[in-house]
Amino acid sequence: MKKRILVVEDNSLNRELLCDWLEAEGHEALKAEDLTGAQRLLQNERPDAVLLDVRLGNEDGLSLAIWMRQQPSFSGTPIIAVTAHAMMTEMQRFLQSGCNACIPKPIDFKLLHRELGKWLAPLQKSPSRV
Repeated sequence: MKKRILVVEDNSLNRELLCDWLEAEGHEALKAEDLTGAQRLLQNERPDAVLLDVRLGNEDGLSLAIWMRQQPSFSGTPIIAVTAHAMMTEMQRFLQSGCNACIPKPIDFKLLHRELGKWLAPLQKSPSRV
């Protein structure tokens, strides 16, 4: 079943690479380049998961994760942080902010495939999810 994945990434090349890969994997890719665009998109869309760049220019991408966890409709949406700053202390901060997992850059697509499968699998079993 096709899943809708929101990619929040300020670098256009990285964003397009992730979206192209997701579509090749059989998913629908939604995209936003900053926090404002992501929140605007989330007003009308319910993605099955979010790939979130932690550093969006001068913005802290984790503020989106914190905001989503405060919204009842997004509290259970899997969020995977994507970052070039994947040191152990940073990863703990990502998880505490509401992310479910962290993928370091440059992206290992086998790892991303595994993480998406892990977090989307429970959604596939849930008959109440539309």
